[in-house]
Amino acid sequence: MTMIRRSFLASLAAAGLALAAGPAVARQLSLGEISGYLNSLQSATSGFTQINGDGSIQTGQMYIKRPGRIRFEYAGDRSMMIAGGGQVAVFDARSNTGPERYPLNQTPLSIILERNVNLGRAGMVTGHSSDGTKTTVTAQDPARPEMGSIQMVFTADPVELRQWVVTDDAGRKTTVVLNDLTAGAGISDAKFNIRSEMSKW
Repeated sequence: MTMIRRSFLASLAAAGLALAAGPAVARQLSLGEISGYLNSLQSATSGFTQINGDGSIQTGQMYIKRPGRIRFEYAGDRSMMIAGGGQVAVFDARSNTGPERYPLNQTPLSIILERNVNLGRAGMVTGHSSDGTKTTVTAQDPARPEMGSIQMVFTADPVELRQWVVTDDAGRKTTVVLNDLTAGAGISDAKFNIRSEMSKW
């Protein structure tokens, strides 16, 4: 285990202990509350730490502009992932080819980017629980369950999205831990223009 991974896991453990030591037990959020929160999250920025299926760790900055748009800028190189215009493009700085592209509705991340998130839809939620400090919801697209799922973690009072784990159609898991999520941020539409980024790549 590398030093950065040990340090990151230690910080997660410390955060967990801090939550557990809190004086109040957080209530379990209802699916309606979570849907309402996601629908109200029209734009936001956040730093993030990403844990990939192979155990590698990346950090960077995330931008959300609902519906249908998200951008991850990875620290250390020009790599990024952009969703916009119904498409997802993965720009890999280590690749000599252009970005990998595929429809947004082929990734579970599309669930939180929908215009109207409704976790009460039949067949969408496959898990809903609370451990006393946070509420965890696992969801899938009822029309495309084979595309994988997204497990989201929220804190309450105020409601805030803290992390998610995407499981893709091959069973690979990618965890994104958010920090300093700032809602209502003014974000230019240009950040989600895949064609514009391709012209600069």
